[in-house]
Amino acid sequence: MAAGSSSNWVMESGDVPHVLAVDDNLIDRKLVEKLLRNSSCKVTTAENGPRALELLGLTSGGQNTMNGRSKVNMVITDYCMPGMTGYELLKKIKESSVTKEVPVVIMSSENIPTRINK
Repeated sequence: MAAGSSSNWVMESGDVPHVLAVDDNLIDRKLVEKLLRNSSCKVTTAENGPRALELLGLTSGGQNTMNGRSKVNMVITDYCMPGMTGYELLKKIKESSVTKEVPVVIMSSENIPTRINK
């Protein structure tokens, strides 16, 4: 998406990237958060897919709950989480006209080729 786009999801010139990190494992979530902060990113974390959707304003209430923080520029999510997988989260994000341009990275420590090929 071009920087001149009217989308709220594009960084303004000079802003640092804002990443939403989603993982049900606290240690993994904290590790990703630390790596991103060390790379000068703003980071918001969520422990599961439904919480991530809530933070993105994609729940039934549709209210963005970032509490005045900047919009998310990228989502990094674990694949294997209870309740909603990272792939299901990706589909929900891409279904929304508001967030469909936000890049989503799915990570996994599991080596299962059928999941990787999705």
